[in-house]
Amino acid sequence: MKLVTAIVKPFRLDDVRNALAEVGIQGMTVTEVKGFGRQRGHTELYRGAEYVVDFLPKAKIEVAIPDDLLERTVETIIDSAKTGKVGDGKIFVTELVEVWRIRTGESGDGAL
Repeated sequence: MKLVTAIVKPFRLDDVRNALAEVGIQGMTVTEVKGFGRQRGHTELYRGAEYVVDFLPKAKIEVAIPDDLLERTVETIIDSAKTGKVGDGKIFVTELVEVWRIRTGESGDGAL
C-alpha cells in the first residue's frame, strides 16, 4: 500500500478530485496549506505599502491506495493539476506499513 501526497494549486483541486474519482479512488483527505518552493512567493501592494507574501496557498491531497493503482493515480494527478507554470506542485509517495478501518477492524487493502 502507498500513501500519495500531492501539493497542488487550490484552483486545480476540483479537477484533481474529479479525475481521481473517475479512476476509482474512493476517498481522500484534503488540507489547505501554505508553502513555497521555486515559486518563492511574490510582492503585493496594499494601501500604498509593498509587502512580501512568502507562503502561497496550496491544497494538500492525501490518498491511500493499493500498490497496483500507484502509476495510474500519479499520472491522473499530474494530468489534472498541471498548468505548465511554476508552482504546479509536487507529488510524494510513501510506503504504508498497515491500515486499519476503525469501524470494522479490517486491516490491509480491505481497509482502504
